[in-house]
Amino acid sequence: MDFYGRKNLWKFILFVVAIIIGLVTLFYTESFLKDLRNEEVKKVNQWANAMTSIQRADDQTDLTLATQIIQFNTTIPVILTNAEDSVIATKNLIKPPKGDPDFLKKRVAQLKEAGTFMELGFAGNQVNYVYYENSNLLTKLRFYPIVLLVVISLFVFIAYFAFSGARKAEQNQVWNGLAKETAHQIGTPLSSLVGWLELMKMRDMDPNMIKEMEKDVKRLETITNRFSKIGSQPSLKRTDMLLGTKQAVEYLRTRSPRKIIVECHLPFEPVYAETNLYLFEWVIENLVRNAIDAIGSEGRIDVRLSSTDKLIQIDVQDTGKGIPSQKVNSVFRPGFSTKKRGWGLGLSLARRIIEDYHNGKIFVAESIVGEGTTFRITLPRLAN
Repeated sequence: MDFYGRKNLWKFILFVVAIIIGLVTLFYTESFLKDLRNEEVKKVNQWANAMTSIQRADDQTDLTLATQIIQFNTTIPVILTNAEDSVIATKNLIKPPKGDPDFLKKRVAQLKEAGTFMELGFAGNQVNYVYYENSNLLTKLRFYPIVLLVVISLFVFIAYFAFSGARKAEQNQVWNGLAKETAHQIGTPLSSLVGWLELMKMRDMDPNMIKEMEKDVKRLETITNRFSKIGSQPSLKRTDMLLGTKQAVEYLRTRSPRKIIVECHLPFEPVYAETNLYLFEWVIENLVRNAIDAIGSEGRIDVRLSSTDKLIQIDVQDTGKGIPSQKVNSVFRPGFSTKKRGWGLGLSLARRIIEDYHNGKIFVAESIVGEGTTFRITLPRLAN
């Protein structure tokens, strides 16, 4: 498992732990609320008994305790009705909305359907009912764990993305510094090589050998330019994409194994886009080089450029070993590589060049294990 696979596993484990903590919190809170609810039912029962005592009392009965019980209920909403559900008295109810004379009647019907009422029996077969609701405190406590979990989740979410953004910025700074330092380190011996080539020309050495060396020196200059542009916003120019694509493919065609056929399929009319030619060619070369590695000893690579009125599409298709479906989404991550050697940065840099610098897209359009892979690039097209 690669680094990012392990990282995602840890994220999944943390997510599961967070879910478990949330469920335990909700379970504990629900148990606590159930106990509190039972206590409120007992208080309603005491209130109902106090009301019954008052109804049955004579002139000599001490009603001090019953009166106190009734007065001390300052939180639990109750509605006292007769046998026909006509409201006799209410306590602690929310203020009914204006223009709704049937509010209490509707509320009684709802509480009756919910079964939250008690029957009071009096002398002469007279029956009253006490309907009750959750207190405001109980209602607030019921929603408290949900609100708490939402707040904690938002905090974790914001903290995670802030941390990820900081880590990403730090990583980008490291890679940018590495790229510029690489360009600087190559530039020093490159200047010396240019000087040695001029000296060789003056001494009438083999022209063919000098010509090949000049190609390699020019190649090093191109690589230096590419690395120097990573980390800063490169300048984009109106470019014929046929030229850039063809140059990149032709360079690797002459340097690929003989049994690997590399073909470039281009339209006849020029197609323009705003690009940095050095960086765009780097992306194409990277995709073709990866295709060569995926094929091995014998196969075929086709680079096709097509366009619509608004988009340019470049496909790099190979007959290599293909990418397993579970790894398709990982190929552009820094550090991911199926090769024994390499840092796994090529496709990551390709995505950055296409998406961050050129406002395009690069993705795996199709991949079948044992048959091959197609990488696709799309770029905004300029009018001819």
